[in-house]
Amino acid sequence: MDQPSYARIAADLRAKIVRGDLAPGVRLPARHELADEYRAAEGVVRQATEVLVREGMLVSRPGAGMFVRQRPQRRSLVRSWFRERQAGSPFAQQMEEQGRHGTWAYRSDTMQAPPEVRERLGLAVPDGDQHDVMRTAYVFTSADDEQPWMLSTSWEPLSLTKGTSIAFPEGGPHAGKGVTHRMAVVGVDVDAWDEEVWARTATREEAQQLGIGAGSIVMVAERSYFAGERVVEVADIVVPAESTKLVYNGPVGDS
Repeated sequence: MDQPSYARIAADLRAKIVRGDLAPGVRLPARHELADEYRAAEGVVRQATEVLVREGMLVSRPGAGMFVRQRPQRRSLVRSWFRERQAGSPFAQQMEEQGRHGTWAYRSDTMQAPPEVRERLGLAVPDGDQHDVMRTAYVFTSADDEQPWMLSTSWEPLSLTKGTSIAFPEGGPHAGKGVTHRMAVVGVDVDAWDEEVWARTATREEAQQLGIGAGSIVMVAERSYFAGERVVEVADIVVPAESTKLVYNGPVGDS
């Protein structure tokens, strides 16, 4: 089946960007010039460039034109059990190790767990509209360049935390500490964790929060913390695939 004209033009421009024929920061020819070059209507050219904007390869600057997007600097996020066992925020520690200052915005509220989260936490079927989890949504940023690095949404069972000093992850005397230290306050010994990583297209809200193009690919790390057989927290960590490496490490035990 023949490609639509806009897809053919988008593919050619994409190839030129990948090869470096159109370098980062370069302004594309005006729409009418591209229309002449590809022997297509200006509306078709607009469709083609909109595809590449959604993919994060082009950026539109009102009044100036369409530009090849600067490729973001590759950055690493370390996923380490040893790091998670340390006191304080793992993200703040990572930023400090890279000579940066990490900061974050958050919003916490109670809610009835969505079905998928309920399954991951092993919660019973709800009785009516009762709230049974504390949800905290984060946007993590490097304060040095004010660039968002990742998003995270966590859910903790209220059966463990309601009415305690750790009910709000970012409030009270234990605010900002890792889940292992917070749960220890209420006598819960977190002794294991796992993450499943997969890729998908960013939602509109995620793209806006991360400052990436609509339709960009993100990596999602679905994390679970365990105390024995019980799941005490689950979280979805979302990072831009184009600019982020997830690095996993940990100590080697005795043979």
